[in-house]
Amino acid sequence: MVDIEEKLKLLPEKPGVYIMKDISGKIIYVGKAVILKNRVRQYFQSQANQLPKVRIMVKHINDFEYIVTDTELEALILECNLIKKHKPKYNILLKDDKNYPYIKITINEDYPKILFTRRVEPDGAKYFGPYSSAFAVRETIKLLRRMFPLRSCNRNIERDIGKYRECLYYHIGLCTAPCTGKISKENYRKQVDEAIMFLEGKHDVLLKKLKEEMDKASQNMEFERAASLRDQIYAIEKTSEKQKIISVSGEDQDVISMARSADDSCIQVFFIRSGEISGREHYFMKNTEEMNRSDVVSSFIKQFYEGAPYVPKEIITDVDMEERDILAEWLSKKRGTKVTITIPIKGKKKELVDMVYQNALEALKNDVNFKMEKQKNDAVSELSELLGLGYLERIEAYDISNVRGTDNVASMVVFVDGKPHKSSYRKFNIKTVIGQDDYGSMREVLERRLQHGIEEQKMIDNGELDENKAKFNIMPDLILVDGGLGHVNTAKEVLNSFNIEIPIYGMVKDAKHRTRGLVSPDGEIDMPMTGRAFRLVAEIQDEAHRFAITFHKERKSRGLKSDLLNIPGIGVKRMKALFNEFKTIEGIRKANVDELKKVKGMNEKAAEALYEYFRK
Repeated sequence: MVDIEEKLKLLPEKPGVYIMKDISGKIIYVGKAVILKNRVRQYFQSQANQLPKVRIMVKHINDFEYIVTDTELEALILECNLIKKHKPKYNILLKDDKNYPYIKITINEDYPKILFTRRVEPDGAKYFGPYSSAFAVRETIKLLRRMFPLRSCNRNIERDIGKYRECLYYHIGLCTAPCTGKISKENYRKQVDEAIMFLEGKHDVLLKKLKEEMDKASQNMEFERAASLRDQIYAIEKTSEKQKIISVSGEDQDVISMARSADDSCIQVFFIRSGEISGREHYFMKNTEEMNRSDVVSSFIKQFYEGAPYVPKEIITDVDMEERDILAEWLSKKRGTKVTITIPIKGKKKELVDMVYQNALEALKNDVNFKMEKQKNDAVSELSELLGLGYLERIEAYDISNVRGTDNVASMVVFVDGKPHKSSYRKFNIKTVIGQDDYGSMREVLERRLQHGIEEQKMIDNGELDENKAKFNIMPDLILVDGGLGHVNTAKEVLNSFNIEIPIYGMVKDAKHRTRGLVSPDGEIDMPMTGRAFRLVAEIQDEAHRFAITFHKERKSRGLKSDLLNIPGIGVKRMKALFNEFKTIEGIRKANVDELKKVKGMNEKAAEALYEYFRK
């Protein structure tokens, strides 16, 4: 246990970022401070005035670190980066921010194309977004390609020009076929510039430009081009009518407001470009229970604009924030020119932000209604309610399989939102248990699984492992074991040894080996057999058993039915190495400890265990 009192005495009176960690070393909160000494000490003083959520967090703090910065602005930038990287459990977080879709125009290429993407990269391309709806982005791209027929292929135009015939997209009017030389680079870039103007909301400028071109084409008797421009103008005007709701000024602004329920917070953003509302999106924040509106909106601004490709000249909101000045300074640095954050009291801007709030409220109502409807028909929600737990997003189930104590294996199956998540399934060869000992096997499997998870999370936090390549770092919301109370108690002992709190239940069967229900130290759970929760548990139990049996059979079919695997310290790799060296079981039996130690991958402890096994 770290001596926190001693560390608090060493805190400097300087700005910086503080990082709270739990007993496993995982980062659970990141915050910034104008004076580190004052801010961090507040967490460990009287908790009478603290929010319940903060009191719970403090109970889980085992250690903290801090990074001193020269200014509060540097602290804010570092805080944004650390929150984005670690997604701490107790920070207010923008839900799934890394997955929001963008429209990408590859202006870094000679013949740019328009794409759908979920990643913003420093590649010289131009990005628009983020948007909350992937469907809306794809529909916008379709519209753009009808109005401005840009290519979508990955062909090297400069190298391949003139080598190909026009593709289908050219014939249906969705591409101008630059690969065939039918359009010059100059005219193609003109199309790209027009598409960008459209996405930036500069419809009036674009329409004026296109009408001039149409008149010119008509005068030159280029009637086909004039007709094409006429259709393009008509499409833009119709689209502009749908988007143009109100004109506040001729500048670029984002208008932000928030509506909230007991469990959710919805942020609505209206994007104003050149005085017209060119689009709107809503975003949900999590971990906002008991937090004030100022903290939620402040957190949204930091996380949203940290990765946004564009920052407007003005942000209008109805929430005053303690960090307002430092946020404006940070946004100004990102934009390159001054950015102001305005909280209007009256006038057009106040009317606009009130309208944005009403839209946020409507989006929140729709989401709450959707969730309520979903819960009525959701087996996971039914099971969660039955067990008195929060929503059980990730459920892990374990089963042991062997034949008369030989070839011990175990399965781990994972259900996410009530559906099998097969890429997360894991197989285990039991290494330390000899004979028929289901409790010992269950203990080994859970210890290995939890240890792997803790080690991977530390490697991720230290930058030594890509989170996408980790296999065990995500902990479950519920653990189910195939068996009765003995299996449950064994699993609880393992969890307690790691100081991890995860609900655990046993999946018990009736005399006909069919699912009967769940059991815990408090007794058996009464589960109606006609209920969705019961059917989900039965499905999970059957899947865990099927996966374990399948693995057991695979192991036999690969010729792994060797007594060697029942010896502590001997796994599949060492067994293969032993057979490569001594060819047969008899050869291995006759070898002495020194000969066994020389085999690749063997150590003295395993060699002695193997030698003693054959002498019994």
